[in-house]
Amino acid sequence: MSQAESLPLAVPSLTAVLFGLSGCLVDFGARTRQLTSILPEHAEATPGALESLHSLQRQRIPCAWMDELPSALALPLSAALPTWVKPSQHSATNNPWPAPNACWQALMGLNVDRLDGCVLVSGEPRLLQAGLNAGLWTIGLASCGSLCGLAPSEWHALAQKQREQLRGKATVQLFGLGVHSVIDHLGELDTCLADISLRRFKGEKP
Repeated sequence: MSQAESLPLAVPSLTAVLFGLSGCLVDFGARTRQLTSILPEHAEATPGALESLHSLQRQRIPCAWMDELPSALALPLSAALPTWVKPSQHSATNNPWPAPNACWQALMGLNVDRLDGCVLVSGEPRLLQAGLNAGLWTIGLASCGSLCGLAPSEWHALAQKQREQLRGKATVQLFGLGVHSVIDHLGELDTCLADISLRRFKGEKP
């Protein structure tokens, strides 16, 4: 049982979790933002992504993915994800990130009736800023998002010290935005969501 699933009953459960697509659930390094087509490796789930989604499903916490990529790129990119994870694409020309509209639209698509307890997870600074502007809890991803921008093979080929330097720089940039938490990748999400639930229980607001 994950930490998120073993919280005391008095701790309120989360309302909904929104995810970035590229550089979060898939496309380690958010490399497709610079391309006009995708490779099979881009559509591979990032570390911990599928486990995190199934954990949320077991807790009956609705979730959706978000991106500003064209449908021709976003839909093939999401092929590895469970079909019950709702897509929420928002036109980049209509109130683009960091405007909060895309986040609100995604929550309305999940039939969520309140912002309280809603979380956004992303490695994309502009989307995280949109989440902050929308009044959501935000979790930044340091290693697999656009701030590092490396393919998995490139990331693992680096020396440990180089990875720590890149991760540290990305973490500082994400906290500089005002995000509430920063983790390396989605393999650490359960613990982070449990921490946010406890922070809410103690009265903290996003």
